[in-house]
Amino acid sequence: MEKFFENLLYSARWLLAPLYLGLSLALIALTVKFFQEIWHLFPMLFSLKETDLILAILSLIDMSLVGGLLIMVMLSGYENFVSQIDIDEGREKLGWLGKVDSGTLKTKVAASIVAISSIHLLKIFMNADKVDTDKMMWYVIIHLTFVASAFIMGYLDKINRH
Repeated sequence: MEKFFENLLYSARWLLAPLYLGLSLALIALTVKFFQEIWHLFPMLFSLKETDLILAILSLIDMSLVGGLLIMVMLSGYENFVSQIDIDEGREKLGWLGKVDSGTLKTKVAASIVAISSIHLLKIFMNADKVDTDKMMWYVIIHLTFVASAFIMGYLDKINRH
């Protein structure tokens, strides 16, 4: 009975596989949105102010960082919690695949969130004249919270490795 229960629990990890597949659908949606933003950007390229162009580019960078985060979570999460990914011989394999454990994945996700938050904060600062001072203060506080959290998670991961 115990062996059956343990095997059942171990097999339950496959319930995560559809979630990672769902993240790939979210990546498709993000890609469509990325190209939609570019499509809207080009017709007004010559009439845009420099700051508006920079804000649009920062939005594209933001989306690409989120896309990279999705890939990292999908592949590392699948490999850590579901099954090892077997890449055919001769096919290109991502250098970090198979080397990112769950602790490292959490640290990388936290660092990605800090990067995304930094870009968002930069966009806010570029529109500082349109943003209420109290809101800007809260944006900075939230960003610093992300930074502190990422630092603490990285530090704890370093301690746990030793």
